[in-house]
Amino acid sequence: MRETDAIAEARRNLEVCNACRYCEGYCAVFPAMELRREFPATDLGYLANLCHGCRGCFYACQYAPPHEFGINLPKVFAEIRQESYVQYAWPQPMAKLFERNGTVVSVAAALITALVMIGTALFQSPDRLFGVHRGEGAFYAVIPHNVMVLLAGSTFVFALVAIAISIARFWREAGGGAGPNGKQGMGKPLMQAVRDALTLKNLGGGGHGCNDTDGSFATSRRNLHHALFYGFMLCFASTNVATYYHYGLGLQAPYGYFSLPVILGTVGGIGMTVGASGLIWLKIVGDPEPVSRRLLGADYAMLVLLWMVAVTGLVLLAVRSTSAMGVTLAIHLGFVLALFVALPYSRMVHGAYRFAALVRAAREH
Repeated sequence: MRETDAIAEARRNLEVCNACRYCEGYCAVFPAMELRREFPATDLGYLANLCHGCRGCFYACQYAPPHEFGINLPKVFAEIRQESYVQYAWPQPMAKLFERNGTVVSVAAALITALVMIGTALFQSPDRLFGVHRGEGAFYAVIPHNVMVLLAGSTFVFALVAIAISIARFWREAGGGAGPNGKQGMGKPLMQAVRDALTLKNLGGGGHGCNDTDGSFATSRRNLHHALFYGFMLCFASTNVATYYHYGLGLQAPYGYFSLPVILGTVGGIGMTVGASGLIWLKIVGDPEPVSRRLLGADYAMLVLLWMVAVTGLVLLAVRSTSAMGVTLAIHLGFVLALFVALPYSRMVHGAYRFAALVRAAREH
């Protein structure tokens, strides 16, 4: 990590925290902090990504604003996380374009969706786009299967490669988190990190929940994160099962309402819709003090994009036997492509960075 104003402010905060240690049981950040007497920029990048933003430390801190020390770890860590996403991202020009810019995410989503719509209209006759298509292969009567696979597959692979390169850079510069004897393996720490990530242990605020809107504890954000994450994973599973149906069983979409791909996709879409809607609401009603307001635009844009992906997918399921199917399919595919393009440079990448930080924390202990 480069030396920035946020790095300097986080170092000042942690020097106070390391002397106080009142919040040591709140999350994984404070035990990791206590292993250090100094805080180089690389360690601050690691600690910032280990922070899940539960805000418990902010409301418990006797030195938080309006105290003259002004300790506000959730806010400064959020800024460092964003800086790490940009610094380690690949390719760099894309990261600079998306940095703290919700407008870019929104415009990209609109443009990609519009291009898919225009392309579909140009290369298909109007009766294809606005006609009624039923039975196997109905979707491919609007957008050919090979075109759909090429567009979605290429953008998804690009997102995976870009995220993998950025995480490798983050891991390498942070030192990989060797254990106390410098020889600890990866097996047990990896399993511990998987458990912590899947249960969102560090959104527990010391066991009582997070401070979503004020000093009171609640599990709302943890539950909504679970709904969004597991909803997304169910949709991903739906796509994989549908791929097996297509290539393994020779069956073409759309599938029956009670088929496995449709059930997985429907439950996943509902989960994503509920999770994204709830997280947007918590941002609206939440206390602005422990939040970096300059990052809110990009956060809102990504949550809205996830919401649009889920909702357009559910709408497509509802109208797939009507003349609205063609337009809805093109809009849904556009939002999916926009999500994949923005994924490595948006708030969504925080999951990969936090998992890497959890692995390092497990190795240190």
